Amino acid sequence: MESPDSIPTHWTLIHRLRDWDDQESWREFFDTYWRLIYSAALKAGLTETQALEVVQETVITVAKGLKQFESDPARGSFKGWLLHTTRWKIADQFRKRQGAPTARSRSDEVGSDTHERKTSTVDRIPDPNGLVLEAVWDTEWEETLKAAALQRVKAKVDPLEYQIFDLCVLRSNAPKTVAAKLGVKPWKVYFAQRRVGRLLQREVRKLESQQ
Repeated sequence: MESPDSIPTHWTLIHRLRDWDDQESWREFFDTYWRLIYSAALKAGLTETQALEVVQETVITVAKGLKQFESDPARGSFKGWLLHTTRWKIADQFRKRQGAPTARSRSDEVGSDTHERKTSTVDRIPDPNGLVLEAVWDTEWEETLKAAALQRVKAKVDPLEYQIFDLCVLRSNAPKTVAAKLGVKPWKVYFAQRRVGRLLQREVRKLESQQ
């Protein structure tokens, strides 16, 4: 099975976001990724206020850089590009915290040198929580995709089926307990778990293919 990193970037997402008037696509992008950026910033050691600033600045930079990113697919996955942008915005917040002037983020410089990117400021700033941002990002990324996929599935299935899946799978209740609580046959609980579970896996794969 391919990992998210091995799946090529799906450029349809980039095309959609290039249209600044496509409010629905931008809302979907923000709803999908803001918690990912926010959580990574918090776990890097920033305050809630600083993390929210990172979210805002990252989204602005993404909006400004989409055209250049699309013109060079060799730059890698959207996941990697978003991480690189977020790293620099986190670094900006650390510079502000230390009272140093905020340098122009190299994530805005599409043609920046690979070696310079590898020695970004955030790499040189001690992490008070001892966390490696890339590891945090990978974990949060998977949770973000799962949460987005769950919302899509919830909108597609019968509310009772989703409730069964939520109680059994997400909240780890025994199927017999759920059947008794909801007043349904055990076979219906089993069916709902399998059906919603398959839909969830399908939606996660769709989201992964867009990265």
